Amino acid sequence: MEQIIQHQFFYAHPAATVWQYLTKPDLMAQWLMKNDFEPVVGRSFQFRTGPIPSLDFDGIFHCRVLEIVPKKKLSYSWSSGPGNGKITLESVVTWRLESRENGTQVFLDHRGFAKKENLDFYNGLLHGWVEKLQNIDNLLNPVEHGSTGA
Repeated sequence: MEQIIQHQFFYAHPAATVWQYLTKPDLMAQWLMKNDFEPVVGRSFQFRTGPIPSLDFDGIFHCRVLEIVPKKKLSYSWSSGPGNGKITLESVVTWRLESRENGTQVFLDHRGFAKKENLDFYNGLLHGWVEKLQNIDNLLNPVEHGSTGA
């Protein structure tokens, strides 16, 4: 049975501002990972981090932009493996933004965790995405978070 990661997070900022954190490579690198992302449908890109041998992960997420609706929706494939071209996780990340009177509601949907060998990745990302969403909030509100030591 496929496991799906779904989270919601509210940012007290306009959708255009939040969108930048989801689509600008330099901003994405601050809260997620180093990357060569470009917001172009069909564009292949990579997220890079340190290898995690216990997850059979070489540190590279191979991605392709699947859909873009500016300031509303972004979807990309998210695949990884142990290296040498072998892919053991094939998943899709979808971001949806909904403007609210006082900010933006963000919905994250990460699906494709159907194989038993992907359950450890699922468990790590289930909590990892929450931290990443909080990282965006910290970047959007540096004074607020800096003054509280958070």
